[in-house]
Amino acid sequence: MELLKLFLSFFQIGLFSIGGGYAAMPLIQEQIVTKNSWLSVSEFADVITIAEMTPGPVALNSASFVGMKICGFIGAVVATLGYIIPSCIIVSIFAAVYAKYSSMNFMNGLMKGLRPAVIGMIASAAYTIFKLSFLSSDSGVFGINLISVFIFLIAFTGLKKFKISPITVIFASGLFGYVLYNCQAAFL
Repeated sequence: MELLKLFLSFFQIGLFSIGGGYAAMPLIQEQIVTKNSWLSVSEFADVITIAEMTPGPVALNSASFVGMKICGFIGAVVATLGYIIPSCIIVSIFAAVYAKYSSMNFMNGLMKGLRPAVIGMIASAAYTIFKLSFLSSDSGVFGINLISVFIFLIAFTGLKKFKISPITVIFASGLFGYVLYNCQAAFL
């Protein structure tokens, strides 16, 4: 029964997560944290962090990690299939329709109408990740996690100003986080 629930939850996420990856984050959070209580908000933040670091699409990785946590290897397969099956069906249908009607004004209007919705979903995901990363009631000033803000600023500067490789930034950020959070724990 839990496998069916897992499949249907990720099928629903895959069906409605127009824009992919980050646009799916609010839908994933709603299903796995709010609706089904499979993970806490903190565990969800950890899943997003790991899914972001590992190769592949973040939403697909999230489905695999959540499935693995809930029902082991079979759960990972079921959640992953639940997430990708709607996309395969929808893309196949859209590809056929687009190939046939791509020159029509209706199709151009439809595509232009979807863009703002995708941006809205990505912005919603960014806000969720922002809250999970920077705001916490147990540390910092006014609930702002100063260590996370510091690591973000260093990573952002390294990426944008100094053009450091994202892989290097990921590993350096993990190392900084490990050191800084352990130092913080030692002093408190």
